[in-house]
Formats: sequence, structure tokens, C-alpha cells
Amino acid sequence: MSIITIDFETYYDKEYSLSKMTTEEYINDPRFEVIGVGIKIDDGETEWEEPDALAGDRLLDRAWDWSEHAILCHNTLFDGFILAQKYGIVPGMWFDTLSMARAIHGVEVGGSLKALASRYQIGEKGDEVITALGKRRADFDSDGLHRYGDYCRNDVDLTHRLFDILSKGFPDDELKLIDLTIRMFTEPTFKVDDALLIERLKHIKAEKLDLLHNIMGHAAASDEAGVQKILSSNPQFAALLKTFSVDPPMKISPTTGKETYAFAKTDEGFMELQDHPDPIVQQLCAVRLGTKSTIEESRVERFIGIGGRNRGRLPVPLRYYGAHTGRWAGSDSVNFHNLPSRDKAKKALKNSIVAPDGHVIINSDSSQIEARVLAWLAGQQDVVDAFAEGRDVYSEFASKVFKRPITRDDPIERFVGKTCVLGLGYGTGAAKLQSTLKLGGADLSLDVCQEMVSLYRRESYKITALWRDCDLALQQMMSGMVQEAPLGSKGIHYGPLGVRLPNGLHIRYPKLHMSEGKIIYDSRRGPVSIWGGGMVENIVQALARIIVGQQMLWLAELGYRPALTVHDSIVFTVHERPEILNEALLAISRTMSTAPSWALGLPVTCEVKFGKTYGEV
Repeated sequence: MSIITIDFETYYDKEYSLSKMTTEEYINDPRFEVIGVGIKIDDGETEWEEPDALAGDRLLDRAWDWSEHAILCHNTLFDGFILAQKYGIVPGMWFDTLSMARAIHGVEVGGSLKALASRYQIGEKGDEVITALGKRRADFDSDGLHRYGDYCRNDVDLTHRLFDILSKGFPDDELKLIDLTIRMFTEPTFKVDDALLIERLKHIKAEKLDLLHNIMGHAAASDEAGVQKILSSNPQFAALLKTFSVDPPMKISPTTGKETYAFAKTDEGFMELQDHPDPIVQQLCAVRLGTKSTIEESRVERFIGIGGRNRGRLPVPLRYYGAHTGRWAGSDSVNFHNLPSRDKAKKALKNSIVAPDGHVIINSDSSQIEARVLAWLAGQQDVVDAFAEGRDVYSEFASKVFKRPITRDDPIERFVGKTCVLGLGYGTGAAKLQSTLKLGGADLSLDVCQEMVSLYRRESYKITALWRDCDLALQQMMSGMVQEAPLGSKGIHYGPLGVRLPNGLHIRYPKLHMSEGKIIYDSRRGPVSIWGGGMVENIVQALARIIVGQQMLWLAELGYRPALTVHDSIVFTVHERPEILNEALLAISRTMSTAPSWALGLPVTCEVKFGKTYGEV
């Protein structure tokens, strides 16, 4: 399979650019124009092609069987979307050096071509793109266009050299997952029900007016400007949140090293507040940001726009290796990973995602995978056996808590058991447990919550031992230990690069150090505190992601290409004919109930649903 390295240069200006628009918006905009494209076939000479030359016997116009070729780019979501949507080119394989770099170096380092070229000393990226601001192709003179072509050819050569370096030892399965991730965007299968969204948008705008008057009353302000003035004050905003029983999110200040409010628009805690179940809290955040629109309103408008620009289709942009643990993350301002599902009205977004004509959507969700992986990893065999035998682990723990038999017919008590099994395995304390349970409708005293914490730690002594092992591993990594060492008996190792996973990649903890008695590592969001229980959580989530990724590859080999992956689930579109649908349901269920060879003894299973809309599954 030939590898064809490609880089597009396109028109942009101060208002029309990727810094102000999503990839999909930018490429589908009427202002879009290709200035030229750099192309390199395998190790051959890099060429610069201009649009008027593409009509001849040139690369992008050749009647090749593209399934026999691979295309390599840096940020393939961009160049790949152009190739697929503008030129109808769908290769046999997509490669992406940006995705590979994220997996190798972690999400905390710069992934730009300029930064990576400097890191690996493979050449210097030019800056001619700066002088191209606001220039259409017709605005370039011959010398200017020639220089721009040289700049583009250099980018292609840098990408090619970078791939040669990154691909050495890079897991083949991860390359395949990168390809599948890109296809979710370049070859979308979902459609959008814009009529449903338009109707929901009308209701949102009406609800917003009512909410604003409510907020004005709570904030003692006469108009929206007055509300915004009050909300711009961190202490006053925090005080107002507390009136709605919301604990203000906190963070460690990178400047002072002390705890402070996490109210910056990029703070994770504040971003979660913007999607809070209480619409008044959402609106408080929106007014503070000055956006005047809640996340739901913006999302509904965005989905309507995407459908309109893509003939009713819904490209799914996901960031491969978007999280510290390797999990996928939302991208391009469209986060499929936290679409509302509990509130019937807000579920309009999920209900608007529909299957193509004659097809259904299948959602296969890996059941309790984190709890299963945690017990297996720690060697907590009694819990592993309970999962393997199909017992209701949540109800069993709840029965011990309430000292009477609990079943699925006791939703609140079982919720308590489920929260304990899923949360206490990472070291959650009584206060946080109490707060989590209260949000779910179980109002228990702090003393009772402390008893549940103690019960869990007594029962799950192997899991608490794993926390201590990870505490020791962190201490050794922080001290500069150079030798790799095993962590437990399941093939996990730790060393100078971090925690080595079964797929050969690492969970990294850059610049581990002590600060005010806590172990800290650096991230783009600032210092992050880490301890044994947190490290266990990282490892469990990373392993769960690897397992689901492996199952995704197995299913793709069977002909079921994923349309979306969300946390521990995989979503497909399949023809609705009974014989085809039943065969798919069986194959998907069997595959997602099979663990990889490295996870011997790990019992996995799944829940499979299908329907015409994503909201039904």
C-alpha cells in the first residue's frame, strides 16, 4: 500500500479561519478555496499542485483505486475532510501524525507540526502562511505562489519525516483506531432530524426569558447587565451558586499554588457547570461568560447548521487520544460524549441523531467495565467471580450496607450500592460520597457514609492494597527511578516514562514533584494532584479504553465500522432487514463479551440496544 502524504493550503482571513470556526464549518463555507496542495508519493519528490492543474493527469484527478493507497497528513481531520467532501477521495487507510504524537507524548504536550519538527530536529516549519492572510489564489503573483508552494512542500516533507520516526514501534492496532476515528468524520453515517431541533429551539428561547427573570430576582438585579456585573465577581458568583445547592468548583492556582475558584472558561469544573442539570445554573454560567446562550441552545443551533451544510448528514469529530488515559474526546466544538439523556426535553439532541433510511442505530455498551477491570487488576477475586457468575454486585453491596436483601426493585438502595462500588474503588471519602449520593436522591448522614467507606475498604482489601502499590510507584517515579518495574501481576509496568499499558503506550505524569505535601504533575490546565487511588483510576480507565478499542477493531474486521464511540460504548448503523440486523446484534454482543488475550480471567459483557434514533438506544 503506497503512502501518499498530503497538505492543503486554503484561503483564510481574520474572520474566516480555523481559530474562529470549526473544521466542518470552515470547509463547507462558501468562502472556502484551495490555493494549492502538496503531494508526496512514498519517498518520491514532493509536488505542488494548483486547482487549475488538477483537471489534467494529476494525482487528485487520477482514476486510481484509492482503497489500495493510504493517505498521511498532520491533522487528518482537516485535510481528510477536504479530500472526502470536496474530491470524493476515500483511501484504504488514513494516517495522522498529530494523533500519533498525542498517543506517544501524551495530551499535555504541543502537537503542532512546528513543535514536533523542532522536538525531533527534522527541519524548520516556514511562516509564509502568515503573509497569505486574506489572499485569494488570484491575488498571488507567480513568485508569491511559488514561495507558498515551497512552504507547503516543506510541510509535506516534515510530515513524512515525522511519520517515519513516530511509526517505529507504534502499535498497529492504534494506527487502525486512528483510521476508524477519522472515518467517523470523513464518512458520516448518521443523519440529523432538523425539524425536531427547530421545534426544540423555540422552546429553549421561551424558557430562557423565564429563567432570566428568575435569575434577576435571585441576584437582586434590575436587568441582565446588572446580573452580569454581579456574576463577574468570583465571590458573588460562588455565593449565588451556593443558593442553588451547588458547590463552586475549585482548582490549584498555577500562580500561587493555593486553592482558588475554577471559574475560568477553560476550567473543567466550570465547563461541567455549564451543563448542570438545573437550567438556572446553566444560564448563570452563560450570563457570566457573556454568551447569553446556554450550552443546549448553542448545541441545537450547531446541529441544525451541520445538517444544513452536509445534506442532512452528521459528521462525528472525535479526538483520538483526547484524554490523559487515552480515551476519545469531543472535538470541533461538537461533544458527543455528554449529550443530555435524562431530561426528556433536552434529549432532543440525541433524538435528532437518526439512522440512514432503511437502517437502525445499534448501541453496545460495555457493562460495568470499570468495576470489572478494577477488581480483576487488583486481584479481588470474590468480586471478579461475582461478575463472572452474572450476579448483581451493586445490589449485593447495598444488601451489606442496609443489612437486608436489596434487589433491582429497590432503586434508591441499589443506587447507593452502585455509587459505592463505582466510586469508592478510587479512594473517594465520606464527604464526597455523601454529596454524590444526595445528587442522586439518597440523603444520608456523614456518619453513615463513613461506615460505607469503611465497609468497602474492609471488603475490598486487595483494591486498597493496589492504591498503596501505586502510591509507592509514584514516589519511585518522582525520585527518578530509571528501571521499569511491574505493578501487580497483570502485565502493567511503571518506569521513567510513566505507566506502560498492554498496547505499548504510556500514561504519563510530566514533571512529578511534591508541593505542600501532595504529589503534583504538570498539565495544560495547570498543576494536577495525583495519589495512589487516582493513579489506579487512570490505569483502570486506560485499560477499559484499550479493551473497547480492541473490540471495535474486531467488529470492523467483521464489517461493522463504528459510527461513534462514547466512553465504554460503540455505536453502529446497520440495515434494518431482520436477518441482517439479527446477525449484527449477535456478532456485536459476542464480540463485546470477549476480553483481549492479555486480560485472561477478566469477565466482560455488554448491553445491546437498537432503534431508529440515538435517543432510543
